[in-house]
Amino acid sequence: MFTGIIEEVGTVQRVQRGSRSASLTIMASVVLKDVKVGDSIATNGVCLTVTTFDAHSFTVDVMAETMRASNLELLSSGSRVNLERALRLSDRLGGHIVSGHVDGVGLITKKEKEDNAVWITVKTSRDLLKYMIVKGSITIDGISLTIQKLTDDGFMVSIIPHTNDVTTLLERSVGTKVNLECDVIAKYTERLLSASSSSSGIDEQFLARHGFM
Repeated sequence: MFTGIIEEVGTVQRVQRGSRSASLTIMASVVLKDVKVGDSIATNGVCLTVTTFDAHSFTVDVMAETMRASNLELLSSGSRVNLERALRLSDRLGGHIVSGHVDGVGLITKKEKEDNAVWITVKTSRDLLKYMIVKGSITIDGISLTIQKLTDDGFMVSIIPHTNDVTTLLERSVGTKVNLECDVIAKYTERLLSASSSSSGIDEQFLARHGFM
């Protein structure tokens, strides 16, 4: 589990590709301070497991399904990536609850500066848009952000200077694919409501039957 608060930007040192999978070696410093084999590190919002590491880098394996569902297939030597270690129970939850399980990708269609902020418009599928609300949370390439506006085929976020300084988001040009993870609460709510569609509604018996009481 993660918060979407990026700890540092790492640099891809090496990409070893299989037929559909890949092994990534990423240069970093902050996320290596207490790293162990088997630890989870969100890389552009994708939860990946550390297989080996040294003083300056760590290596992760990316399976075929993850390559299909994310933008990690676009990474090459020199690519910069957002990194975050898994949440500890003693940490502050500065962003929102992020699982590191990417729901799909979006396409940056517009960037527009307004005073000290930058508006970014992202186009995505209706399958993902149904989980989004204005002032709700969205994770873009691992970054916890607030949805400011919804459009017919996407959404808009506003990026403050600090986010620009500590992430790669504003390095992404128009036409770039970004990883998206929707708010997990919205997905669980949908599942709960779909399970109740065959009954008369949500009542005490329904809540008890599904472990809420």
